[in-house]
Amino acid sequence: MRPPRRPKLIIACGALVREIQAVLAANAIDTFDLRAVPATFHNRPERIAPAVARLIDEARPHYDEIFVAYAECGTAGALDRVLSEAGIDRLPGPHCYAFFSGAEAFEASGLDDFDAFYLTDFLARHFEALVWRGLGLDQHPDLRDAYFAHYKRLIYLSQAADADLVQRAEAAADRLGLAYEHRPVGYGDLATEIAARA
Repeated sequence: MRPPRRPKLIIACGALVREIQAVLAANAIDTFDLRAVPATFHNRPERIAPAVARLIDEARPHYDEIFVAYAECGTAGALDRVLSEAGIDRLPGPHCYAFFSGAEAFEASGLDDFDAFYLTDFLARHFEALVWRGLGLDQHPDLRDAYFAHYKRLIYLSQAADADLVQRAEAAADRLGLAYEHRPVGYGDLATEIAARA
């Protein structure tokens, strides 16, 4: 008798959990378990690779297949070194903005968008905690002009159609003193990559 098939594991950035769950549900995929690293680590990217490595070590005895739902995310190659040693793949691209847009589309718009600060649904939802307070702008609002001096626009790359998040993104752009642009991109390469591994 064959042993029961074990589920696969996605180790994800906490900022992607909701979107991954939406992709799994939309495609009726039930073969994955999901573990997440805190989204706040984006403000401390040196913590990402060690946290992912720890989750991989804990998961190895329980899963035959592990996939990492992270882009490079400012780890300066540390995440890729961990994954190379473990023989595990991750989402393609330098950050989540690239795979939500689609890697080719994002690369093609790179020169035109060099002055853009991006929001995703997650960041629109948690702008106050992760950007405003996370960067200390609640205590030192004068730092806004220093942090965002080279940005001209805020581009909201939306995953779901949500009027409330559109309003939040518009308010974030206003708060940062940036022009606002909305691009409904959906789940992009995140959906493609998860479906391919299902």
